[in-house]
Formats: sequence, structure tokens, C-alpha cells
Amino acid sequence: MIRKASARDVSELAWFKSSYSSDGNEADCVEVALDWRKSSYSSNSSEADCIEVAPTPTTIHIRDSKTTLGPHLTVTPTTWAAFITYAAQR
Repeated sequence: MIRKASARDVSELAWFKSSYSSDGNEADCVEVALDWRKSSYSSNSSEADCIEVAPTPTTIHIRDSKTTLGPHLTVTPTTWAAFITYAAQR
């Protein structure tokens, strides 16, 4: 299935180049986008403490919704599932 992105969707994607790419202008490279998602439980306030996640088949990327250009964590789906299970028990 191919998902057709709207203009809104594309502007919210975070694009990055593979670390295997060279720095030359002629380098053949594919840029990949992460589709960041915020919890439906978070408010739309800019003051809200919230995380955003971008799942891929082999990793889960996690970032602070207030600092979207800052660093982010990357964990395995198994680690993420363990965290969610633990957090749900609290």
C-alpha cells in the first residue's frame, strides 16, 4: 500500500540522510523521513509536557514535543513495548 501524503503531512516529516552517504554533491543518496506522532492524550498547548514517537520496523524514535529539532532517543520495539507496559502499571 502506498500512502499519498498531503502538503500538511510532508511539512511535518523530519528528513535525514543515511550515515553511509558521502558529503559530495554527486553522491547517490536516499533521504528518509520519520513520521512523528504525538499522543492523543496531550493537549495542543505549547506548554504541554509531551513526547512524540516515530516508529519504524526496527526502531522507535522518541523526542520532546517542545524541542523537535533537539536530540532524540532511539530504542528497539521490544524496549519500547517494555516501557509502555511498565508505564501503564503506574
